Amino acid sequence: MYAVKAIYDGTTFKPKQPISVKGRYDVVITFLEPVAEEITGSNQLEKHPRAKFIGSWKDKIWISDDFNEPLEEMGEYME
Repeated sequence: MYAVKAIYDGTTFKPKQPISVKGRYDVVITFLEPVAEEITGSNQLEKHPRAKFIGSWKDKIWISDDFNEPLEEMGEYME
């Protein structure tokens, strides 16, 4: 089985990636959802459905200043 995402414009299907299979195949076509206009440039954050989550963890988590320092327990393995 091989899955391919494509755009259907009412008359033709346009694959979103190259199709590398050869020969003839039975095909099942499933319509998932309407395609919104293309998201490009500066309006990408406003139109992207996950944009409201960007920065939502600010000031809620932190990383220690010595996060990247070697662990004492691993010293014998790092020599």
